[in-house]
Amino acid sequence: MATERYPHLKVTDPTVYNLILQQEALERSTLKMIASENFASFSVLEATGSPLTNKYAEGYPAARYYEGNAVIDEIEDLAITRLKALFGAEHVNVQCLSGSPANQAVYRAVMKPGDKVMGIPVSEGGHLTHGWKVNFSGKDYLQVPYGPNPETGILDYDQIREIALKERPRMIWCGTTAYPRTIHYDKFAEIATEIEAYLVADIAHISGLIAGGVHPNPVPYCDLVSSTTHKMLRGPRSGFILSRVEDRYQQKYYADSKLNLAKRIDRAIFPGLQGGPHMNVIAAMAVAFKEASEDSFKVYAQQVVKNAQTLGAYLQEAGIHLACGGTDTHLLLLDFRAEEFTGKDVSQALARAGIICNFNMVPGDQRKPMVTSGVRMGTPGITSMGMKEDDMKKVAEWITRVVRSIHTETAESVEKAVAAEIADYTKSFKVPGLSD
Repeated sequence: MATERYPHLKVTDPTVYNLILQQEALERSTLKMIASENFASFSVLEATGSPLTNKYAEGYPAARYYEGNAVIDEIEDLAITRLKALFGAEHVNVQCLSGSPANQAVYRAVMKPGDKVMGIPVSEGGHLTHGWKVNFSGKDYLQVPYGPNPETGILDYDQIREIALKERPRMIWCGTTAYPRTIHYDKFAEIATEIEAYLVADIAHISGLIAGGVHPNPVPYCDLVSSTTHKMLRGPRSGFILSRVEDRYQQKYYADSKLNLAKRIDRAIFPGLQGGPHMNVIAAMAVAFKEASEDSFKVYAQQVVKNAQTLGAYLQEAGIHLACGGTDTHLLLLDFRAEEFTGKDVSQALARAGIICNFNMVPGDQRKPMVTSGVRMGTPGITSMGMKEDDMKKVAEWITRVVRSIHTETAESVEKAVAAEIADYTKSFKVPGLSD
């Protein structure tokens, strides 16, 4: 007999209890294909919901501003040790509340207001915090944009070097939210070294691929690396920073400072940006890092890429165009620039049919950001459920049926039929953190 879920919440707050159950029902009966979403394990969920929520622990291990943190220090040290081993990093900070605060700490550690930063604009696959004009990073710093070729969708490293030599930014971001190809950190490192710029990799989307050994590791090439933990790493909603200890540009930018790069990162987070860390979340991070170090996770990461590439091939066979011509990662970017309907039309139709993804701009997109010509989808979630290559053929068929029915008289009936088929199909798979 299955154990009753949330028995205390059911009694004390039935409204929230029922809303959680509704969301669980959706997650069990649909395909989670938002590239930045996944399923955390029961162990991660248990640690996140533990009494560690109750403890204040401002500061760092062995240097707290509150008493009673002996056990807390062990937990944070454990998360740090496991994360260092996972990526081969010299220094890590696990107190970042999420990815954007982690990136803000990076700026605070190595930049001054008004400095130039090279980054990919959101409209071309970058992140808000890489210098986008509406974000703090674009208001406090000057973005020097670069991006993929609008025709091929691929990064041109020679062009990136030309921009860097001309603009000479203080920092370069190499990281994306909607780029399905391999990022060559060695090439970025050559460019950054030539102009003496800090190189920072934002691996929020691909940290699990790196941990699983199916994407290059940026740590040997970058001064700093930032990430979330709740995407492919299947951890709690949080973030971290990896860095070198020593600063190779200390004499150029911080000759009057006694703080090395590691210490500047730690101080940027606390007391610079945050107060007490979320120790329940840090404990859950430690759990996720342990899970990601196991051989089974490497198998999972390999399967994520196999599924994405197989799904992409089936979609291309069906006549659906993919930006960049395919994928090397967990992510697919469907390109509907040649169609009358928009990316938003597609993502909403797919959602009604039980396929959850998001509309997204593609390289060379002429439509507005709230409409777009593209759809971003990924395979981490459905791979966590246990789906493999054979299942991708079925997923591609559902996507194609829905897309081909958009703006036709049969659209509603097709969407309802696909939603019912998916709800029935998912019954044979276990959802991590939800299935008993």
